[in-house]
Amino acid sequence: MEEGSVTSVRRVALVHDFLLDLRGAERVFAAMCDIWPRADVFTAVYDERGTEGRFAHRDVRTSFLQKLRPTARTFRPLLPLYPYAIESFDLRGYDVVISSSSAWAHGVLADEQATHLCYCYNPFRYAWNEREATLRSRNPLARAALRVVFNRWRQWDWIAAQRVDRYIAISDIARRRIARYYGREAEVVHPPVDTSRFSPGPVGDYYLVVSELMFHKRIEVAVQAFNRLGLPLVVVGDGPEARRLHRMAAPNVRFEGRVSDARVAQLMQGARALVVTATEEFGIAAVEAQAAGRPVVALAAGGARETVVPGRTGAFFERCEPAALAEAVAGFDALAVDPADCVAQAARFDRERFRERILAAVEGALAQPHVERRALRRMRRRPVRLRA
Repeated sequence: MEEGSVTSVRRVALVHDFLLDLRGAERVFAAMCDIWPRADVFTAVYDERGTEGRFAHRDVRTSFLQKLRPTARTFRPLLPLYPYAIESFDLRGYDVVISSSSAWAHGVLADEQATHLCYCYNPFRYAWNEREATLRSRNPLARAALRVVFNRWRQWDWIAAQRVDRYIAISDIARRRIARYYGREAEVVHPPVDTSRFSPGPVGDYYLVVSELMFHKRIEVAVQAFNRLGLPLVVVGDGPEARRLHRMAAPNVRFEGRVSDARVAQLMQGARALVVTATEEFGIAAVEAQAAGRPVVALAAGGARETVVPGRTGAFFERCEPAALAEAVAGFDALAVDPADCVAQAARFDRERFRERILAAVEGALAQPHVERRALRRMRRRPVRLRA
């Protein structure tokens, strides 16, 4: 199927927060780019090498922050500037704007006559659901400064959310957060997973974590649990928590850092089970593990409840604590799981299903009467003024 029957004759802009590496959100955005191959692509900052050339064939349009050449390791000090960068894009003349947002992309200033849909992974976590936990992890001086920044971001984020015509949520937990924090309704369209990259095979003796090594991912819970269990654990990923996690890990925990897609597929195939310690908005890795025929041991929260079938394709633990995870791993016979059940569950989230549902959502938004969006469009060209 080619581009949607309506959007194929309209000018489309695709907007993503930043394209600096190839994580779950960037893979979803790449799938959107495949659906609309003629759309123009906008992002605050772009690193072709960091995204492994996945967007090299597109005309990627960046903001004034691109002059600083940030990478996945260096972009965070610029965080206060990203709202201004996103609002700087000139989107006049586009009929359809589709933002792919976990932070700022939904704040673009679309043309008054355009239809703006936001595919939302989560409202900006540091302004909303992770605000207090992040502040508690800092020293008093940093905490005071961050509190001011977070309050400003929250104001900007809420006002920006009122300019969007329609929200599409990555999962039910994202839908509920959009309703709570923005006061907006959203339909759920689960993200695409390239299940064709994975297949069942021989199983080894290790367990696996595939994640960014960020504070909110709670990877220390997995490390401490496997320190207790003494079982082999392989951790794939990199991030600000890497050094701290290395220091606390016992010899049975091995860190591989960032690896190729082929290596991830190999590790998924051979793992006893994938371990998920965070409340994921969706959790693409959990679906990938099941596509490889392997079960998932996950915190009983967030997207895992929509992707894992307890007792059939995985197991849950209720508290994000090392003891609870260790108990779940010890009490779950991962080798007794039928790989075919895991593969069938993963097939529910393949790329074609995403394509069909996201196109239907866009078509539905375009069919919405103009009068229903008129009040929002009056706000479109008004940049948000941040105040402390």
